[in-house]
Amino acid sequence: MAFKGKAVDSKTVVLNLLLCLVIFYSLFYMIGSICFGAFRLDHFDGLIPFDFKTKPTESNSKYLVNLLSLELTYFCSGLLFAAVVKRRVWDYALTVTLLHVLITSLVMLEFPAVWQWWLALGSGLFLMICNGQLIAYFTCQNDQSYASFSIY
Repeated sequence: MAFKGKAVDSKTVVLNLLLCLVIFYSLFYMIGSICFGAFRLDHFDGLIPFDFKTKPTESNSKYLVNLLSLELTYFCSGLLFAAVVKRRVWDYALTVTLLHVLITSLVMLEFPAVWQWWLALGSGLFLMICNGQLIAYFTCQNDQSYASFSIY
């Protein structure tokens, strides 16, 4: 059974990917600043999307802010990605996450080896894919060019 979807040119894919990256990091900084204010932390550093070195304990407010910011960013990004790309949200979500891991490694000059960070990242990615794909499916189900589950 062949896939009957419509091909998208490379320029559109790259522009959508750049837009998704801008959305992702803009949301991360907005949500991070709101969480920092809600937890009344003293110092807001610009490394919040990349910080995997904070000691993961329940009593560490900075760790809780980083975790909450990560999960809320992934949740909201999936919804906004669906509005931007309208299909294949899972592909853009996975690509943005892989780029985020690469950028995080470059910024922190170390590959993340903390299992709690990877668990949070994986669960956030799952949330992003599920939310984004559901929104894209329900908003585009009347569109005849949208790939339905029956052709996969």
